[in-house]
This record gives sequence, structure tokens and C-alpha cells, in this order.
Amino acid sequence: MIRAIWLEGYKLRRTYVGMTVLLMIGVEMGWAFMATSMSIARNPDQASWVPLIAMTASLNGLFAPILAAICVSRICDMEHKGNTWKLLLSMSVKRESLYAAKYGCVAFILLLACFVQIAALIGFGKMNGFEEAVPLMLLGRLLAGTMAAHLAVIALQQWLSMALKNQAFALCLGMLGGFIGMTADLFPSAIRALFIWSYYSGLSPVAQSYTDNRLEFIARDLGAGLPMLGLLLFLGLLIYGAGRWHISRQEV
Repeated sequence: MIRAIWLEGYKLRRTYVGMTVLLMIGVEMGWAFMATSMSIARNPDQASWVPLIAMTASLNGLFAPILAAICVSRICDMEHKGNTWKLLLSMSVKRESLYAAKYGCVAFILLLACFVQIAALIGFGKMNGFEEAVPLMLLGRLLAGTMAAHLAVIALQQWLSMALKNQAFALCLGMLGGFIGMTADLFPSAIRALFIWSYYSGLSPVAQSYTDNRLEFIARDLGAGLPMLGLLLFLGLLIYGAGRWHISRQEV
């Protein structure tokens, strides 16, 4: 399986996926750093890690679904354009294994993107002289929550990208997911839980609230987010299983 994942990554070498990922992460982090810098300039007492983490988690809701849609679309579209599915299936590899390899390859790329994001956050905090130590636990929870949402979104995007040759539908779904992820906090909690894109901000380790016309940031309790994480993983497994079952029985 590791070799199959590596081969999927090798096929992406001339598709500029890595450059696209870095560009989108750069735009997102630039936005987060600019907004945090303006907030610190107006409220010097908020020069700490929690506003930065909260801003990043909120922007993940907008950028991460689009990023996942682009990566999945690129890795699936090459099989449609080259009509290489029959060639791949002539090898002694099961269709389920090919499906899992593409899923694992995209998940690995987005995991690397999460590490780049965490490194950028630490660099920004150090450059701005945050007095607190680097909150490794909060950053680890941000990474885990983002990756958990990524895994569910990748499963949905891969299902659509492999079922339909026209990737415009998959990319439109990614943009719709970005809109939902950005505005999810405005939905009632029962409705919000139905949209997998809402978990990018829903699993943020830092919550935001307005008290006396003042924005406050509160670190969430680890145990409070576990049921939400469990529901997301269940939805991800359900979508992945349904997509793999459908694609494995699709005519080539």
C-alpha cells in the first residue's frame, strides 16, 4: 500500500499540486497574520497564541475545503483524461486498493500542509514576541481537528471526483464547502453537525465569544470535543465506505 501511495504521488510530479498547496496556505496564513496583527495593534493585551489559533481555525473553514477539492480533483482527473483506469485495472491490483492509495496520497499531502501551517504559526508567535510558551497541546489539537475534517472531506470529494469525469462539479462542491465552513458558526448546532465542512472551526481548540461588546477567546476543554470528533470520524468512514463500494462497482 505504501508503494501504491508513493506511485500516486509520483504521478502528481508535473501537476504543480505542491505549489498550489503552498500558495493557498500562504494566502490563508497571510490573512490570519494580518488580521491578528491588526487585533494586537488595537488590543495589545490580546498578544497571545489563542487569538491566532482561533483565527487560523476559522479561516481553515474557508480555505481547507477548497484545498482538499483541488488536490483530490487533480489526483483523480488524470485517470479520466488519460483514460488509464482500464490500464490500472489490468494490473494485479484491486480497485479498492487503488481507491485507498489515492485517498492516502491526498491525506498525506494535506498532513504536510498542516505541519507547514503549524510551523508558520510558531514562527509568527516568535517574531511577535509572545510571552507565553508555545502551546504545543493547543497546536496539536488544531492539527488533529483539521486533519479529522480533512479525512471526511477527502472521502466525499474523492467519491464525486471519481464518479464524474467533469471535475467542475467537484470543484464547485469544494467552493460550496468553503462557504459553509466559513459561515457554519451561524447555523444552529443540530444543523451544523450535518455539514462535514463545519468541523474545521467546530473542532477548534479555542472558542470566541462576545462579552460586553468585547471579543474574548477561551480554550475549549479537550473532553468536550471528543463526541464531535467521534461523529466526524463516523461520517468520514461512512462516506469513504459508500464511495469505495460505488466506485468499485462502476463500469469502466
